[in-house]
Amino acid sequence: MTTYVVGDVQGCHASLVDLLQRVKFQPERDALWFTGDLVNRGPDSLAVLRLAQRLNAVTVLGNHDLHLLAVAAGAVPKRKRDTLDAVLAAPDAPALLDWLAQRPLMHEAEGVVLVHAGLLPQWDLPVARECARAVEATLRGPERVTFLTEMYGDAPDRWDPGLDGWARLRLSVNAFTRLRYCRRDGSCDFSFKGPPGQQPADLLPWFEMPARRHAGTRIVFGHWSALGLYRGADVTGLDSGCLWGGRLTALRLDDGEALSLSCPPYRSPG
Repeated sequence: MTTYVVGDVQGCHASLVDLLQRVKFQPERDALWFTGDLVNRGPDSLAVLRLAQRLNAVTVLGNHDLHLLAVAAGAVPKRKRDTLDAVLAAPDAPALLDWLAQRPLMHEAEGVVLVHAGLLPQWDLPVARECARAVEATLRGPERVTFLTEMYGDAPDRWDPGLDGWARLRLSVNAFTRLRYCRRDGSCDFSFKGPPGQQPADLLPWFEMPARRHAGTRIVFGHWSALGLYRGADVTGLDSGCLWGGRLTALRLDDGEALSLSCPPYRSPG
C-alpha cells in the first residue's frame, strides 16, 4: 500500500482528479490523506467533498472546512469570496457536513503527524493531542453551534496550560488551522501571510522556533501557499498554491517523493 498526502485542494476538483491519475492512485490498494481545506474559493467544493468521502480519505480540518461548517450551522454569514453555495444546496449536504464534522484536527500514523497549519512551539505531542481531541469533542457535541461562533478571533495569542473554556479551544483551533508565524516571545501572529524572509524581524515560522517541544517529530502540513512546497529537517509543507494558479502536490510517504502538476488560476490573491 502507498500513502499519498495531498496539499490544499480548496474546491479544485479537476486538478485533484488529474493529480490522482498521474500518480496512478488505486483506491483498492492505496491510501489518500489531505492536509485540510478541501473546500472554498475554488470552483467545485461539492465534488471534492464527495470524492474524499467516497474514497474514505483521511483529512484533517482546515480553516475553510471549519468555516463551511459554521456557515451551514448558521453560526456566521457567508463571506464575499466564499464559493460554498453548491455544497449548502446539495441533497446530500447533511451527510457530507456530518462526515466533515467528524474529521480530526490532528492525525497520527505511519510515523507522521498530519495537521493543516502547525503546532504551537510550547506543545509536545501529548499536549497537542489533548488539545485536538478537546476541540473535536466540542465540534461533535451539543455545543457545536456555539463553538463554531466562538472559534473566530485572534485572542488569546499565547499558550498557557491554565487556559480553559472557549479561550483554550479558540487558541487550539487557531494553531491547528491558521498558524504560520510566532513572535520570538512565543506568542502567535495570525496576520502576516508572506513567505519566510519577508516577515517582520520579530517573527519566525512556527517550525523554526527555538526549543519547540515537538522538534524531531515528522510533521506534514498545508495552509501556507506563499511558502509553497517546503522541506525542512522534520517538517514538510504541501500547499503549493493550486487555487492561485500554482501547483497541486502529492507527497508519497514511503519514499518522500513529491509529485505535482500545474493548475489553472481559479482565483487571484486579494
